[in-house]
This record gives sequence, C-alpha cells and structure tokens, in this order.
Amino acid sequence: MPSRKKTSMFASSFCTCVCSFVVICVVLATPQWVSSEVRFSRTGSTVTVSLTYGLFSGTCEQFVDAGLQVSKTTFQVSEALSSTRSRSLIVATIVVLVLALLSSLLSAGFTCTNAVSNPYQTFLGPIGVYTWNSMCGVLILIAMILFPVNVQGNSLSEELAHSCSSSLQAHLGSQHNYGYSYWLMLLILFLNIASLIIIYFYDHARYSKKKEQERPIENAPKDVILF
Repeated sequence: MPSRKKTSMFASSFCTCVCSFVVICVVLATPQWVSSEVRFSRTGSTVTVSLTYGLFSGTCEQFVDAGLQVSKTTFQVSEALSSTRSRSLIVATIVVLVLALLSSLLSAGFTCTNAVSNPYQTFLGPIGVYTWNSMCGVLILIAMILFPVNVQGNSLSEELAHSCSSSLQAHLGSQHNYGYSYWLMLLILFLNIASLIIIYFYDHARYSKKKEQERPIENAPKDVILF
C-alpha cells in the first residue's frame, strides 16, 4: 500500500486531472468560442451579420442600416463551410481536443492508480503522469493556435456570414471577440501545470529521502567506522 503522503498528493493530482477532463468536455460542447460582427454592403444599404459560434454550431443575426434586425437563425458549422481549408482546420481542432481529452483521462487513471497502489512498472508512476499531462497541455496550446488562425487567416466568420444571407456583396470589415469557451482552455493549461507541480514535489521529496538513506560511509559516525 502507498504511504499516506503519496496517497494525498496523487489524490490531489487526480482531482486536477478530473477537472481538466470536465473543462475540455465543456469547451467542446459549448458554442461560445467567438462572437463576430461582419459588415457587408448591399444595394442601397449596409448589412451587419452578428455571429456566435463554436466548433459544431452557432447562431446568426442580421442587422440592416440603423440596427433593424432582419432574422436570427442557427446553423451547423461544418455544413455552412464551403472552403476545404476552413473545414479542415475545424476538424483538426476537434481532433486535437479529443486527443487532449483522452490524455487527460489517461493522466487521471495513472494518478488514481498511484493513489491506491504502488505500480511495478516505472511508466505507470510519476513518469507516466508527466507524459500524459504534458501531452494534454501541448495539445491544448495547439488548439488555441489553430482556432484563431482559422478565424483570422481563413476568414471563417466571413464565410459563415455568407451562409446566413445570399445577397451580401463587398466585405467592409470584421470584429472578433473570443468567448469563454475559448478562454477556458487557459484554465485547462493551469490545471495541467498544477498536476505536474504536485507530482514533481512528491517525486523530488522521494528522491531526496532515497539519497539520505544511501549516504556514503564517510558520512557515518567515526565510532561506527572504527568498529
């Protein structure tokens, strides 16, 4: 059975991994990734298309000239996209987050195993926790980069706005604000770092204790050496 200190530290790390798993699920499920206002010209008027969307679905509103609301509709992101590049980056972002979800789940499994037992394999110990937490953090960073690249570089909001209205003409400008679903990924990074720090302190304390138990003979008392 593991010591009380090991159990408490790995249990704390397990809690952070579970929280990370839950937050990734929330990030995937909620459509509050970005809110965009895209302005277009139309014959005799200016149309502002307001969009709020995530990786799977979103809502779209149209405002003509002085704020007259024309309609509000919902749409599926994958169905509304005609550009292969934009759709590929959306799919890539989803795949990266699913892999991060699996990494977080594996990390939770490893920390739970260490909290209740002493695994024989080295990889099932702190090394495995380091590996899966680090992988989860890297994947989250990749997702945080891919989505803005798609919005800013591939004009994702403009493309989705065209799917809301077929009579839009010249694009006049866009404004983007990233929502809580996007910024929650920073919380996931924080949780992964917290888990790594907890396991590092446990591993460092264990290593220091092991070194103390393996002191060289010259550090032993003189009467023991004479004996």
